[in-house]
Amino acid sequence: MNLDVSPAERDFRDRARTWLAENSPGEGPTNDPRRAQEFELAWQALQFDAGWSGVSWPVEYGGLGLSLAEQLIWYEEYALAGAPQPRACFVGLRHAGPTLILRGSAEQKAEHLPRILKGELTWCQGFSEPGAGSDLAGLRTRAVVDGDDLVVSGQKIWTSYADVATYQELLVRTDPEAPRHRGITWVICDMRSAGIEVRPIRTLAGVSEFCEVFYDEVRVPLSNVVGELNDGWSVAMSTLSFERGTAFMAEQVGLERTVSELIAVAGDVVGPGGRRPAIEDDEIARRLGRALAEVSALRAMTLAAVSRSAGQPQPGPEASMMRVMYGELEQRIMKLAVDIVGADGAGAIASGPRRRNWTADYLWSFQATIAAGSKDIQRNIIGERVLGLPR
Repeated sequence: MNLDVSPAERDFRDRARTWLAENSPGEGPTNDPRRAQEFELAWQALQFDAGWSGVSWPVEYGGLGLSLAEQLIWYEEYALAGAPQPRACFVGLRHAGPTLILRGSAEQKAEHLPRILKGELTWCQGFSEPGAGSDLAGLRTRAVVDGDDLVVSGQKIWTSYADVATYQELLVRTDPEAPRHRGITWVICDMRSAGIEVRPIRTLAGVSEFCEVFYDEVRVPLSNVVGELNDGWSVAMSTLSFERGTAFMAEQVGLERTVSELIAVAGDVVGPGGRRPAIEDDEIARRLGRALAEVSALRAMTLAAVSRSAGQPQPGPEASMMRVMYGELEQRIMKLAVDIVGADGAGAIASGPRRRNWTADYLWSFQATIAAGSKDIQRNIIGERVLGLPR
C-alpha cells in the first residue's frame, strides 16, 4: 500500500480545505424531507458550479476524473469542515451514480449522471420489501414484459425520501421460475409514473424520511433496464458493494470528528457522581480512549480499501468488513455520548457552542447495523467470500 502523498494531492487538500471553510453551510434540516431535499440540492449545485462535485466521477459526465485517494482527501476535509452529509442525495451520489458509471448504457449515463452531480434531482432505492429486507433474493415485486415496457406490481419498504425523489433504483422479479438469485432485473423507475403510491413512515426519532412504495401496473420502459434483463442480481451486487465500501467513506471519516467533539463535551459536562467533569471519570476516559483507537483502526482499514480499490472497477467483498466495523462502532460511540451527556443534558449540548443533538444521533445509530444489509449478512459475506468458509 502506498501512503505517500504527492504534491498534487497536497495541493488538492489545501484547495478543498480553503473552499469548504469559506462555503460549507453546516448541517441542514433533517426532520422535513422536502426542506432537506431543497437544502441538499442547492448545496450540491453550489459544489458543482465551483468545480468540486463528483471528485472521482468521469469528466465527460461532469466529474473531476480524479483518483480514489483524492476522493478520500475530499471526504476527510468535508468531515473536518462539518459540511452536511447527504441524505436526500445519498442514493444518487453514492449508489445509483456509481452503479450507472460501472453498468449503465451510454445513453443512461448521459441522461442521469450530469443531473445527479448538478443537484437537479434526487434518487431513492427500491430494494427492501416487507418480506425481503436483508434477504434481498426473496423479493417478490413482479415485472412482466409488455411490448417495449416492463409492467411492475408490488411493494417496497424503508425507501428513504421516496416522497420527494424523481427516480428510483428498483429491483424487480422478471422471471418467477428462475432460482432466487436469478430472474431479477435492476431498472431506473421514474417516481412520477402512473400507478405509484408513496406512504411516509414516521420513525422513533420523529422524522418521516422512510416510506412504503406501492406499484400498481407501473410501466417502465425496457430502455431503463441497467445491465441485462434477468441479470439484476449482479448489478445489485455492484450497487451494494459501493454502499458497503466507498459510499460510507465520508461517514467513517466523520466518526473521527465525532469522537473529538465528544472528548470536548466530556470536559464540559459533569460526570457520574456529579462532582467532576465526565472526562475525569476513569470508565468514561477508558471508553473515550478505546473509541479514539477504534476510529484510528477504521481509518487504517479505509486507507487499505482505497489502495486495493485503485485497480478495481468496484469495491470487493472486503468492503463488508468496513461496513460491520463502522456500524457497530457508531452505535458504541453514540451510546457513550448519551452516557456522558445524560438525558437531561442532551438538549443543552444541542443548543450550545457545539451544536449537536446527541440523543437524536443515538436513536439514528440503531440503523447502522441494518442499512446496506444487516451485520449478520455482512458476516456471512466475510466468511464465505473473504475467508473461503463453507456456506
